[in-house]
Amino acid sequence: MCRSIKPLRNMDHPVTEQELQEAALQYVRKVSGYRKPSKANEEAFQRAVDEVAQSTRRMLGVLAGKSGK
Repeated sequence: MCRSIKPLRNMDHPVTEQELQEAALQYVRKVSGYRKPSKANEEAFQRAVDEVAQSTRRMLGVLAGKSGK
């Protein structure tokens, strides 16, 4: 697992859009193997970041009311 991705659930403040985007970016970097994609891959890379952020946002919205206990 990528160590720079921090847990976003049960934080002491609401998760910000920036935190979602940063976590998504780190995930896509890890699984793609690219720190920065080439121009040819840039659109697909950014689309993946946006989709991961969107999925994470939806998941956190469902989990938000549950304490995990």
